[in-house]
Amino acid sequence: MKNTYETPLNSRYASEEMKEVFSPDRKFRTWRKLWITLAEIEQELGLDITDEQIAELKEHADDINYDVAAEQEKKVRHDVMAHVHAYGVQCPKAKGIIHLGATSCYVGDNTDVILMLDAMKIIRKKVLSVIDKLSKFAMEYKDMPTLGFTHFQAAQTTTVGKRACLWIQDLMMDLEQIDFIMSQTKLLGSKGTTGTQGSFMELFHGDSDKVRRLDEMIAEKLGYSGVFAVSGQTYTRKLDSMYANVLSGIAQSCTKFSNDMRLLQHLKEMEEPFEKNQIGSSAMAYKRNPMRSERIAGLARYIMVDALNPAFTTAGQWFERTLDDSANKRISIPEAFLACDAILGIYNNVAEGLVVYPKVIEKHLMAELPFMATEIIIMDGVTKYGGDRQVLHEAIRVHSMEAAKNVKVNGGENDLIERIAADPIFGMKLEDLKKILDPKNFVGRAPQQVEEYITGSVRPVVEANKDELIAHTELNV
Repeated sequence: MKNTYETPLNSRYASEEMKEVFSPDRKFRTWRKLWITLAEIEQELGLDITDEQIAELKEHADDINYDVAAEQEKKVRHDVMAHVHAYGVQCPKAKGIIHLGATSCYVGDNTDVILMLDAMKIIRKKVLSVIDKLSKFAMEYKDMPTLGFTHFQAAQTTTVGKRACLWIQDLMMDLEQIDFIMSQTKLLGSKGTTGTQGSFMELFHGDSDKVRRLDEMIAEKLGYSGVFAVSGQTYTRKLDSMYANVLSGIAQSCTKFSNDMRLLQHLKEMEEPFEKNQIGSSAMAYKRNPMRSERIAGLARYIMVDALNPAFTTAGQWFERTLDDSANKRISIPEAFLACDAILGIYNNVAEGLVVYPKVIEKHLMAELPFMATEIIIMDGVTKYGGDRQVLHEAIRVHSMEAAKNVKVNGGENDLIERIAADPIFGMKLEDLKKILDPKNFVGRAPQQVEEYITGSVRPVVEANKDELIAHTELNV
């Protein structure tokens, strides 16, 4: 509908795969799966539930009668009971045993955990895919010298590949956090109104072992490692906050990369992909704005701020539960995942199409390299040409000031090397000085660091997950 607001995360940015995870169909099919699971376990543990009733529930597991549920919710103002009613309309024989002994959180909370874990699996493979692409890029450019910056001021020489390793390392740390949170994820299980399982103790006539087994079997049947040992009516909202913090961490890594790319594109040293028919500016036809990287930064900022929602919700829960979590987490959790999915999709698109301009990189580096080479020039002047270290140091200080003035005041080239060659106290020829200025003399162990890091730490992880990798990513818009 064109006259109704729809979040751009849905209409413009997120993938179909991620949108499906948080769709009404996935949510309510999972509710029904949980009701079937509960009925099956209660039957196994001795309650009077028939095979015919369970078969009826399974027959209508996926054909959800939304119109009936919507009409009922208008009357009762309770979404879970509205869907219990709607399911019962389709399953008249099983109507009386749907949701038996459970609270709303049995379906609501268990479903939320299931969906968060499914969504994080998508995030994980997209993070891995970016790491894979950047690791190949890093190896390709591990030896290419480039000007390194601190404070965005020319510092010392690094390599293009080494800089990419900084981006990769952030994502590798995020991957560790993803794996940790996934390993810690548990279902709520069936805990009852205040987490005591009191209603199930009634159902099973005080048989504590059966009630304990009911809780455990929910996780077993659904393929999870376990359930929270204790809870109120809800699982602790700390889990939501932990998930959101992982997404925020990914957003931070993506923003760091996108900011670097925007600066590199300004310098014309590197560029994000730019398509044949893409328009950079409605006014300035020549422009190639870094719209992908800017979009990453914008959406990532949303995630980092949104991560505060589950934090405040966790902190604000009263005793065994309050309902101020519900409306908030319906928005904050899905949208954090949708936005993170979007930025990783863009990141993958950029990483597979990075453009490098070696001549510009070399030009910028050579404009600054004479200053960086002065220490070596002084040492050579002393050891090879018999100069006085203090005298040479003072001469280079003066020449450096004049060369800097020529660049900044006169708009000229950095002529420091020519000034030194012309100064007889150094006794050095221009060709000797130019040999010193080979950029590869100034990169330290950057190439070896890249090779050691990528082959030793990154590629083993990528190879172990090669079936998860995404080869190509198209932008939605």
